[in-house]
Amino acid sequence: MDNPSLLHQVLLRFEDKFKDHRKDVSAVRLTPEKDLWLGSDETSTIERLAFVDKQQFAKHQQFQVADFIQLPSEDEEIDIEGLAYTENYLWFVGSHSWKRKKPKPNKTDLENIERLTKIKSEANRYLLGRIPCVNGKLFKSCPHPENPAQELSAAKLEVTQRGNLLMDALANDPHLGYFVGATIPGKDNGFDVEGIAIAQNRIFLGLRGPVLRGWAVMLEIELETSSPEVLKLKQLREQGKLYKKHFIYLNGLGIRDLCLDGADLLVLAGPTMDLDGPVRVYRLKNGVNLQENVLTKPDVVLEIPYGNGEDHAEGMTLFTDLSNTPSLLVVYDAPAKQRLQGDTDVIADVFKLGY
Repeated sequence: MDNPSLLHQVLLRFEDKFKDHRKDVSAVRLTPEKDLWLGSDETSTIERLAFVDKQQFAKHQQFQVADFIQLPSEDEEIDIEGLAYTENYLWFVGSHSWKRKKPKPNKTDLENIERLTKIKSEANRYLLGRIPCVNGKLFKSCPHPENPAQELSAAKLEVTQRGNLLMDALANDPHLGYFVGATIPGKDNGFDVEGIAIAQNRIFLGLRGPVLRGWAVMLEIELETSSPEVLKLKQLREQGKLYKKHFIYLNGLGIRDLCLDGADLLVLAGPTMDLDGPVRVYRLKNGVNLQENVLTKPDVVLEIPYGNGEDHAEGMTLFTDLSNTPSLLVVYDAPAKQRLQGDTDVIADVFKLGY
């Protein structure tokens, strides 16, 4: 791959149980213990790989989310689109989106046209949750490693008929309410969460869609405990609101992932529709302290290559501590054939990160 920002590549070594999903990795996060956590948009599991050296992660371990958090549906994928880590918790977020059936090569044109009329919503896609993460393991509950008197517990944002409390709050929003109520599938520029970053008690959710006249949207919320296993939206200081909206100009692209870098937010941007197109990383300087009602135009710090129907960048995580230079590790959905190694492994990229 001819890219001046590409520092090197990293081999991700999975076990057989994940070999069918190495092509649809959709989320990644490197934790201080040098563990690499990954999610797929086709499973209800979270994967952990251990650091071997700066060019390889292995010792794959798989965790069933249902072992820690009660899922609304036992038989559906979560469609994990983002991972974050803070204060001994691994957070994950589903897409919160509707989906439309896609044409299949073994179907006739009439059958495929009929498939394009079929849309549906799945309850597990509306999960926003946290799981205690200590020394590379996940727990349903456990003592805090530094403060044993404090109990860490797995929990999720309260589930409702519309999905969860956040979707309820957005139902009458002047910008997003129409998309929530109109049941527009995510890949049709509908409501679609594809990134999460956490700074102290503030949670930032990046929306792949909708993109409004070229402007992407990022939500900011805070959560508080309703019961040991259930979270609710906390009223923000400003007029008792339950969320904030931030409008970010990404040249018409949607948000595909978020990553915290100090007080800055890195934004992985790509097409909101199901197509090949520009993929860039933007830097939102002091992004964790954005003011509302401000239109933000961040700087591009990295161009990510993309392929023709392949190599769609889906997740990124800081890799600076392992590469000895400011850098990002990027994983891909639909990876190119040359990224696939053997029957189970796949190659990710490490890019030099600008400021």
